[in-house]
Amino acid sequence: MARRRGEQVPQALLAIREAGREATRELRATLQALRDDDTTPPHGLDHVAVLVERACALGLDATLTIEGQRHDVPTTVGRTAYRIIQESLTNIARHADAATASVRIHCRPDALVIRIDDDGKAAPETTPTPGVGLLGMRERVTALGGRLRAEPRRQGGGFTVQAELPVDQTA
Repeated sequence: MARRRGEQVPQALLAIREAGREATRELRATLQALRDDDTTPPHGLDHVAVLVERACALGLDATLTIEGQRHDVPTTVGRTAYRIIQESLTNIARHADAATASVRIHCRPDALVIRIDDDGKAAPETTPTPGVGLLGMRERVTALGGRLRAEPRRQGGGFTVQAELPVDQTA
């Protein structure tokens, strides 16, 4: 309204407006993730390669490595793995100013271990500000009895997200 009248808008109001817009974007993304569409099966491990391809299409040099003997995992584990990788790659694109990212999935008989690394601007002495995405990851992993680590890398800069999702307790 102040702009329409030719008045200067205080920086605090501009910051509040931008925070509101960001909250709206995050809420829409969350609602989209929570939306249950019976016509489309939930994305899981079989769709991770598509996420990595999309990251590459956006200019990120992203790689996917799958190690270990691939076996069927419960749908909730596959869906959680997909969401963690999706959120991590989204965070890299939005915040990291990274050139490269690697997604590694290690299939063990007892667990699925996911690790996403980037070479972005995070430094070991910085503490990540937990946003909605990191909190959502932690909640999903905890609900499955797993562990999540999300922190700046100790050497070389960048950020690491590592999740261990048990497969035997969720079947």
